[in-house]
Formats: sequence, C-alpha cells, structure tokens
Amino acid sequence: MSWIILILVGAVIGWVASMIMNTDEQQGALANIGIGIVGSLLGSWLFGSVLKVGTATVAGELSFWGVAWGVVGAILLIVILKALKVLK
Repeated sequence: MSWIILILVGAVIGWVASMIMNTDEQQGALANIGIGIVGSLLGSWLFGSVLKVGTATVAGELSFWGVAWGVVGAILLIVILKALKVLK
C-alpha cells in the first residue's frame, strides 16, 4: 500500500511542480511521477539534511509540509534538468 501512496503523492508533486515551471506539456504522467519522487528525495536531503530546515525532512510524505517541500525539491530538479537541457 505504501508504494501506491508513494506513486500518487509523487505524481501530484511532479504535476504541481511542472505547472509552476511551465513544463507540463512536455512531461507525461511517468515523468511527473519520477520528478515528484526524485524531487522529494532531493528536497529532503538538501533542505532537511544539509541545510537543516526543520520541516524539510518530511518532504514527500502525505502531509501539507511533506507535499510543499516535495514541490520545492521537484522545482529545483526541473531547474537542474533545464540547465542540463534535458527539459526545454
């Protein structure tokens, strides 16, 4: 059951981040899920573990702060992918 929640939350996080970064038309559902999951891991690691922002350790969890930090991490991932010219 946790895998299903992981996929659903990752899809929502990836979709919201792609809407904010205006890349939604270039990405499909699988890319949204991947960007949401990897972005959440990036957000949790960078903001929670490295920078020690208090609530960032919950990035990607099914809570308000988990989704919010997951979206921040996914936006950061999209910026990195755009810089590497993987996304337009």
